[in-house]
Amino acid sequence: MNPDLIISQDQLKAGDVHWQSPSNIAIIKYWGKHGIQLPQNPSLSFTLQNALTETKLSYAPKESPSKGIELDFWFEEQQNNVFGAKVANFLEQLIPTFPFLEQLSLKIQSVNSFPHSAGIASSASSMSALALCLCSLEDQFFGTLGDDVAFDRKASNIARLGSGSASRSIFAGAAVWGQTNLVAGSSDEFAVSIEERLHPVFKTLHDDILIVSDAEKPVSSRAGHALMNDNPYASTRYAQANQRLDILLQALEAGDLEKFGKITENEALTLHGLMMTSNPSYLLMEPQTISIIQAIRRYRKETQIPVYFTLDAGPNVHMLYPEEHIASVRGFVHGELASMLHDGVYIPDFVGEGPVEV
Repeated sequence: MNPDLIISQDQLKAGDVHWQSPSNIAIIKYWGKHGIQLPQNPSLSFTLQNALTETKLSYAPKESPSKGIELDFWFEEQQNNVFGAKVANFLEQLIPTFPFLEQLSLKIQSVNSFPHSAGIASSASSMSALALCLCSLEDQFFGTLGDDVAFDRKASNIARLGSGSASRSIFAGAAVWGQTNLVAGSSDEFAVSIEERLHPVFKTLHDDILIVSDAEKPVSSRAGHALMNDNPYASTRYAQANQRLDILLQALEAGDLEKFGKITENEALTLHGLMMTSNPSYLLMEPQTISIIQAIRRYRKETQIPVYFTLDAGPNVHMLYPEEHIASVRGFVHGELASMLHDGVYIPDFVGEGPVEV
């Protein structure tokens, strides 16, 4: 425990910190971990703009000194004891890093712009938003994280402890999490930005998130990662991810949409193939997921428009395409895909600028 991060009595006062942080969509998937939230292979994702979590952390001195976390948790404007217990447990684990948390009574208010637990990486946006609030709180009281690089690195590291993919949401454009010789400064403990390596076509890439189901998925990502420990294809998969990352980085730098699209779709199907070959096996795709994938491939072949699909750990489909084709692709969504969606809903999104302090 860091004794320097104890708030002096004259500084103990009420206040709040407030962040919006986006979800991200992994192109190279992370599936399987070891140690304390460390990845078995490096992953690469685009940071989104509209699919986000807004988190406000209010604090005040505890009425009487006590050990542990004192937390009142609200989600979507309602008290949520289930989420609150999970967040309180997470904060308990962070007391050695942020010892001042034991001095404060906390209230967290969190709101999503998209369905949670439905395979749109809600843990990435929510845990990154919380990590940013915690780092802001440290900097506000102690002035220890004034340097942007140090702030982002610590926030990414803390976010990772709550959700591996959350480590990547700290950065604009695109990020890599996991140590690899292909990216300078990369680490298993935090993500790093690769925004400067993106060809312009990828900096304005659209991601329309097609909502097949907003129901909570039957197998959590945490459980899915654990099943990789006994998956017979695990070691081959980890080697494959490293090889694909090399090819993908070249495509992102060159603006090679075709090469990008091939890897993107193969990675999505590999992820769900790993679920189907786990023991016990499970399936998160719905019939409409397959129908949408087939429709996207048919549309691409007929129009020659570079539109590609990917999936997170859920049934919903992310449709990726360049800015210049937005009118045609949106017409395709409304004309052909809408009937396959839950209540006709989709979230129009694009590669974004990263978290924002409110």
